Amino acid sequence: MLDWLKNINKEYPDFWKEYLAKFETKSERFVVLSTETSGLNPSKDVILSIGSFAVVNNSIVIQDSFEAVLLQYKFFHDNGLTNEFIIESKMEKLAEPDALRGLIEYIGNGILVGHHINFDVEMINAALEKLDCGRLKNEALDVDVMYRKLHDINDRQFSLDELCEIYKIPKSERNSSAEDAYKIALLFLKLKSRLGIK
Repeated sequence: MLDWLKNINKEYPDFWKEYLAKFETKSERFVVLSTETSGLNPSKDVILSIGSFAVVNNSIVIQDSFEAVLLQYKFFHDNGLTNEFIIESKMEKLAEPDALRGLIEYIGNGILVGHHINFDVEMINAALEKLDCGRLKNEALDVDVMYRKLHDINDRQFSLDELCEIYKIPKSERNSSAEDAYKIALLFLKLKSRLGIK
């Protein structure tokens, strides 16, 4: 059977159908997102943790947040790695399907914001594929691209640390996806006002 024909008749999970229905309206909510992954290859690597905050009316809404540490025992076992990351985190660990369902319900039709956000989106899409879902439909903004657009820089990219240094955003000893998402949210607010994004 042709692939496109299979997709037409595909029965998506309920949480995915609810997600798709949200795009009938446009969102005023920005969802700042950061993932920590086992590597840079969406077809082989996995998401280890996700941190996310909403930005509404030029404010970071701390209560409107999502954080998850994923159980990835199979990945660690299959690759002969230790699961130090999983043991060290005190947060409840979620199985990948549960974490993804929670994330999709959380982001809804919000406009995604991140640092090199296309990578985060590709990692999430690769994980969603395993759940027989489609690809994310959200618009996405990248703080690195925003900074380079503001200063008309085309010949290099900037790390999150470099951007935080430029905008005097304090570094944290705790390195987590939630911490990175918060720093990205602060950067986004500074760049958003300078670029006149509503």
